[in-house]
Amino acid sequence: MPRVFPDRLRWDAARNSAAPFEHRTRRRFRSLAYAGIAWLAALFILATNQAAFAVPSFAIQTGQPCAACHIGAFGPQLTPYGRDFKMHGYVASDGKDHGLPIAATAQFSFTHTAQPQDGGAAPGFKPNDNFAVDQLSLYYAGQITSKVGAFFELNYDGVAQQAKINNVDIRHAREGELFGQDLLWGLTVNNSPTVQDPWNSTPVWGFPYNRSPLAPTPMAATLVDNSLGQRAVGAGVYALWNSLVYLEGDVYKGLDRATLRATGQVPDDSDQTSSFLPYARVALLKDWEQHHVEIGAYMLSGTVVPGGGQTLGLPVRKTDLALDANYQFISDASRVTSDRLSAHATYIHETASMAPDDALALGAFDKHWLDTMRVDVSYSVAATVTPSVQYFRTVGLADANYWGTPNGSPNSDGMILEVAYVPWGKPDSPFPNMNVRLAVQYVNYFRFDGSSVNAGRNNNLYFSLWTAVKF
Repeated sequence: MPRVFPDRLRWDAARNSAAPFEHRTRRRFRSLAYAGIAWLAALFILATNQAAFAVPSFAIQTGQPCAACHIGAFGPQLTPYGRDFKMHGYVASDGKDHGLPIAATAQFSFTHTAQPQDGGAAPGFKPNDNFAVDQLSLYYAGQITSKVGAFFELNYDGVAQQAKINNVDIRHAREGELFGQDLLWGLTVNNSPTVQDPWNSTPVWGFPYNRSPLAPTPMAATLVDNSLGQRAVGAGVYALWNSLVYLEGDVYKGLDRATLRATGQVPDDSDQTSSFLPYARVALLKDWEQHHVEIGAYMLSGTVVPGGGQTLGLPVRKTDLALDANYQFISDASRVTSDRLSAHATYIHETASMAPDDALALGAFDKHWLDTMRVDVSYSVAATVTPSVQYFRTVGLADANYWGTPNGSPNSDGMILEVAYVPWGKPDSPFPNMNVRLAVQYVNYFRFDGSSVNAGRNNNLYFSLWTAVKF
């Protein structure tokens, strides 16, 4: 599911006087309530007709429950079977005709921040304690032909009230031999660097798997860390040799402003570019009956204009080099509902440079660096209850005219605690035709945008309901 978080929205305060704000809030609340009731009703009706899991059409196509592919019986965290399904191009099937692989999900939430946000959490929302329809998503997820499969998501952002094309990954995969060992190779066309990655340590599918769009988030982020999500189109080739060595190379082309608008993206919300950007990935992996280990690296490089007016439209050359690691322990490999321990880690080092004349005009340094590190651990009990914890940290060179933070520092760090509950998505589920994920998440900041003073005012408590069904 999508994990791209919008920058904090800005708007003219003159448009948000008390009376119009209250009117918009009541109207929005009624709209969200009607949408939520209609969606849940549709889920209940469909529950009596078709089997569905998350992403439900994948499970229907393979004849397997969610717990076979996903830790905790709900995506996006993958098991070894789920990674294998993805790398083989989304085409594994039970051989039966299940119709078009069309699926849908919806996310509803409540967000409480430690302190109210001046002017409202977003246009039309209160300063605090907000209910929202975070996203409504429609997917084509499964086979296109016997050798081509796709994950294609259309999304309606209930906070920004905007429809858009979200994550896309279209694949063709083949099998053969190289040096007497098995070789899996494939082609991918996608629109977000790392959306095609089969591990949950890289940015698009990394923890937290959903997060409040109505809570403050730090300003500084590396290029590969979702800054180009749905803002570029790329094609590449990947190979897995002897179930040991994974290699991938892609080339992305940034979308121009007209194309961004046509696909539902706001051009100035995040990094934008129309240049070519190379991406590379390498990983060493090993599977035992109960254990999976992966150690890898990835990189992305290109010239971009940072979003939010960060450099006043001046281009910056960014190169990201990253390391990642994964570990999974399965208590009983013969049961999809056995307890599972998962751990993920990533470290991203970014170097950025501006033309000396541009830096002088901006009053900033011409070279910068930014490091991001995340480590998370989860333990899924019977594929039903999954507590998780993450520590995250971003540090970089202080420069007030480059980052735009109050004291010029990009440094932020903190922890995320989450408990998720998934009652279905398992072989013995009483409702094998639908899936639901309930979660409570708490984000605690030690530093925020360079300061530890009042960092806790950005802490937030987030309750979410995530539903899934196949049409």
